Formats: sequence, C-alpha cells, structure tokens
Amino acid sequence: MEIKKTTKLDAKENLIFLITDEKELSTSSFTKEELSFIKKELKNEQKQIEINRLSHTLFVILCEKENDYKTAEKIRISASILLNYLNTKKIASATLIGATEKTLPFIEGLALANYQFLKYYSDKKINSFKTISYFSEKPININEIETIVKATNYARDLVNEPLSFLTAVQLSKEIQKLGKEAGFKVEVFNKSKIEALKMGGLLAVNKGSIDPPTFSVMEWKPAKCKNKKPIILVGKGVVYDTGGLSLKPTPNSMDFMKCDMGGAAAVIGALYSIAKNKLPYHVIGLVPATDNRPGGNAYVPGDVITMHNKKTVEVLNTDAEGRLLLADALSYAQKYKPEIVIDIATLTGAAAAAIGHYGIVAMGNTDEKVMKKLKDAGNNVYERIVEFPFWDEYNEQLKSSIADITNLGNGMGGSITAGKFLENFTNYPYIHLDIAGPAYVKKPINYLTYGGTGVGVRLFYDFVKNY
Repeated sequence: MEIKKTTKLDAKENLIFLITDEKELSTSSFTKEELSFIKKELKNEQKQIEINRLSHTLFVILCEKENDYKTAEKIRISASILLNYLNTKKIASATLIGATEKTLPFIEGLALANYQFLKYYSDKKINSFKTISYFSEKPININEIETIVKATNYARDLVNEPLSFLTAVQLSKEIQKLGKEAGFKVEVFNKSKIEALKMGGLLAVNKGSIDPPTFSVMEWKPAKCKNKKPIILVGKGVVYDTGGLSLKPTPNSMDFMKCDMGGAAAVIGALYSIAKNKLPYHVIGLVPATDNRPGGNAYVPGDVITMHNKKTVEVLNTDAEGRLLLADALSYAQKYKPEIVIDIATLTGAAAAAIGHYGIVAMGNTDEKVMKKLKDAGNNVYERIVEFPFWDEYNEQLKSSIADITNLGNGMGGSITAGKFLENFTNYPYIHLDIAGPAYVKKPINYLTYGGTGVGVRLFYDFVKNY
C-alpha cells in the first residue's frame, strides 16, 4: 500500500475525516444536510459515518480525545474496520484529514490490515485499496511508520512461507537480501562452521533432516552509537517443527508449524526497521535455524547433548527443541559482552494456554527498569507483555540423573521452566519472550491478518528507539 502526502484536495477524492469532537467538522467540507446527518449519527453513538456522493465517498471517524496507548490501539482497529469496507466496495484510494496526532496509528492500522500473502494462489484476489494520502499542516514522520509496517509485513511473509520454500538455508538467504536492502551486516555460518563452534543443540535438532542448519548473525552498528555494549536479539528459527520423534498430532498442531520460526522473523524484521530508520544503537540479531524432523539419524529421548558452552543436556522430549537452538545462540552471545540480551520464540503451549493471543509472556533477570522499558514498548505498539516469575526454584524441575540438566520440566509452570533452562546459557542481563500465543492466528483479528502476525517487530523497534 502506498502512503503519500498531499498538499491539496481533489473535489472528487474519497476523504476520511478523523475527529475527536463534532466541533472539528469543517463546514466547508459538508453541506448543511450532511452536517445534520453526521451530528445525528454521532449522538446515536456511531463512530464511523459514511456520506455517499456517488462520484466519491466521505467517511467521518470519531476518535477518543486521549492520546494514550489504548486510544492509539482503538484508532488502529477503526482503521482496520474501515479498510475492510473500502476493499469490499472496491475503493482504491482515499485522503486522510484532521486530528494530526491520530494520523500515524490510523495509517499504521490501515497498512497492517491491508497485508496479503498471495504468492501461492493461481487466481490472486488482490485488495482494491492501494493508496492512502494524508493532508496535514503539521510535519509527520510518515517514513518511519512506513518502514515499520514494511518490516512487519516481511516478518509475516517469512512466517507464512511453507517449508517447501523456506528451509534454514533459504531463511539465511532472505536475511542476506534484507540486509542489503536495509544496510545491516549479515554473516551466515554453514553446517561445518556450526560443527566447529560445537553448537550441539542446533546440530542435534538438525540430525533428522536432510537439509543443513544455518546460524545467521546480523549487525547494525552506526558510526555514533549511544550504547557502548550491544543490544542482542535472538530469534528461534525452527522453520518447521514435527516434534521430531516426540511427534506432534497433526490437527491444530503440526498443521501450522511453519510458524515455529516466528521469533526469527521478529528479529529479522526488527533489524530491518532499526537499520532502515538508522536508529543510533548497536544491535545484533542471532538466528539459529533448522527444521525438526523424525527422519534419518534423528536425536531421541534419552540422548545426552553437549552444548556450545560445554554443558550437557539430557533430552526428555524432542519436541522441546527450540530451547536447544536458542541455548547455543545465547551461549554464543556471551562473546559480545552485551548490555542486554532478549530472545523471542514460539516456545511453549503453556504460554499460549496462560494468556492466549492477547499478549507476550516475559521473564528475566534484568534490572526492573529495563523490563519496564520493554513493557512500555509493548503498550505503545499494543503487543502487551505479561511478566511471569523467574524464581530459581523452577530449576529443580530441570535436574537430571545423568547430565547437567534436562530439556523439560515436569509440566508445572512449563513456560517458566523453559525460560530457566535458557538462563543456564547466559552470563549477562537477560529477558525471555514467549510468543506462542500471538505469533500466528487462524482468523483475522482486527489488523492482524490470517497467519503470521509479525509480532515482535514493532515491539523491538519501539524498545530500541526509546532505549
């Protein structure tokens, strides 16, 4: 969708008026009859009003006066509702007027809602709406939001791609392509390099696949960084998860496991938007990637794995594979002496069961101020964060009789024991994000379209921008 500024209004253009009060209605834009109709509808608590002039249409959208994050989300939702109507009526363009502080969230909601993944359709039913113009006397940083939406939609594309295209190797190629476009550095480790680094977790999960694993390192380091030590983002890149020999059931489980690299997609999209918008922070992204299959010489329950940091792990369940990849990446991150490391992963059904698609489960050992910054970012983009306890007692569930730790707890507090497992591979301030609930939706929810949601991209961008 094209977003552009306009300095004059076309008399026959479709117009969208954002108002917070009927006093903001321009008498020059409407006839007396139209104004009377609009005011009557507003009194009847209608928040989206349509004036059909045959050659074009006027829309009046009533927004709340407040400028808090909840109001911004309501505006995004209003935009998505209107977008659905615009496409239904085959409207191709419109111009946005008024309520300048409401313009950005409205355009954001409109653009995110207009996303489509049509690559594999032979008969592509493309949305009619193509262009939103905005008329504003005040300057608006529209390029920033345009890049963020683009990055989020790139992440959605990656999640929606099937394994028949998006293998671990192909994922690394997509990262390299986006790195060139946005200006961040990319280094991809192949299987022999991963073996040399002794990343036992990533290699174990990959043993059942005929496709090799990859480990991608992304780096954005502008000339004048505000942080002396890097912020590191780590994304789970399981491009498809069968559960391995601990095989998943197909319905409502394995059938959408192409989304198990939603964390990797979030980190990739975040690096893209951070670099493209030239945020003045040193940020590194790490993506360990493979599929998890039960074929060939697949790892089995009972195996003991030696990880990158030399800790040994007893495998109790091959479907608890994401933490094995992430553990190697978190261990590797120690070399950078980071200021903060945040991993993001579709990691546990326990997190999804706890809070559904409504938010992100978080836990960590950082300063409370850092967690608050992340929560504030989550509110700003409405990818809200629920902090779970991170008590050391949960480590009791990870004790093994034959190795340093196991890769599975006893089922109680499953999302937390997964996070405690990962903490064993860190020596720096650390936050774990579980996006198993919001990473993939099976029906559209407001501006979240069917499939990959791109959750995490906007969150990380806002967090780094305001760091």
